[in-house]
Amino acid sequence: MVTIAIEEKQIIEKIIRSAQTCHVAMIDTEGLPYVIPMNFGYEEEIIYLHSAPEGSSIEALEKNPEVCIVFCTDAVLRYQHQDVACSYGIKGSSVMCRGKVTFEENLDEKAKALNIIMRQYSDRQFKYSEPALRNVKVWKVEVASMTSKRFGAPNPNSRNYKDSEEF
Repeated sequence: MVTIAIEEKQIIEKIIRSAQTCHVAMIDTEGLPYVIPMNFGYEEEIIYLHSAPEGSSIEALEKNPEVCIVFCTDAVLRYQHQDVACSYGIKGSSVMCRGKVTFEENLDEKAKALNIIMRQYSDRQFKYSEPALRNVKVWKVEVASMTSKRFGAPNPNSRNYKDSEEF
């Protein structure tokens, strides 16, 4: 099994939209790695996230807004030969994005961002009260770089090669 870089934007965005969560990596206030799973929305190369207005992640991001965000498809165990341990692997796809977090303070823009997040999970329309908008921290990450890989793909040189899956 091999790992293949994905460069087609349409496939990369399909991977992002298929994810239920993303993992956001940052550097905490003590200079240590810090990773949290989050709900998200994605539109026009901007990732939207939301959280409580205070906490460890907010303190870390106020000190250093650089983040790395990873999206993954569901992983599937695969093997090329049932009796060969080294032929086992996980099949799936991932997208890694880097950027800087800015916090959205404008209430109208917060509502727009929350609607983008909710579109990831629901077809319903939502309304937000002013107290709710004031009590949520909306993160906006303009994607500075994006890479994507498909891992556990069948080796095209294998005699058992057949690959009809999209990502």
